Amino acid sequence: MLGGYWESVAIFLGINALMAFSVYVPLTAGLIVGAPALRVRGMYLMILTLGFGEIVRVFFLNFEPTGGPSGLGGIHPLTELSWVVAACSLTLLVLFRMRRSRLGRAMIAVHEDDVAAEAMGINLMRIKLAAFSFGALLAGIAGGFYAHQALFIDANQFDFARSALAFLYVVLGGPANPLGPLLGAGILSLLPELLRVIQEWRMTFVGTLLVLAAIWRPNGLITAMRWRR
Repeated sequence: MLGGYWESVAIFLGINALMAFSVYVPLTAGLIVGAPALRVRGMYLMILTLGFGEIVRVFFLNFEPTGGPSGLGGIHPLTELSWVVAACSLTLLVLFRMRRSRLGRAMIAVHEDDVAAEAMGINLMRIKLAAFSFGALLAGIAGGFYAHQALFIDANQFDFARSALAFLYVVLGGPANPLGPLLGAGILSLLPELLRVIQEWRMTFVGTLLVLAAIWRPNGLITAMRWRR
């Protein structure tokens, strides 16, 4: 019994150490990407981030300590649905609270017009690096949950298609509202499954809906929130 107890303690401490690792490594990656991203805007910024994602994917595809092309298996099944729901709820709470903070208002100003924001005294370097780092931190936490649910990960699970899909979550739902990406992710995750009855035509139907959404709702399904003073 004692051996089982210490084994459980070791697993608990190991998982917490790995989760901490999955937070600090993406945080550092966010800073690395954010530094050169300060010099580009618009579509070029998206190309830069997608290019960095491909660099990381190819690196781990050839990195033998993590399995290389064979991937990394043997991960303990520790992710619970309640943990994921709690993490998502906490993230939304932090995002809504952040919007009313000084940092959040500065981020909104940079999103609307970075030239005007800089003219008003906002430090673009600090705000953009904070945004990249915070986004990477959340991605690291999500990746930790995913690894302990999938039990196997390899570099090809995070290819260009996965990055493009995450980008569509934001564009479809609305980039200016914390609930927008959540709605976009829900629609693009559930809709293909609900359309299995039309088999090979389902992705064509989803693509058509995306085109219509881009025409009729170019700012996303959920528009920006305006706070009253």
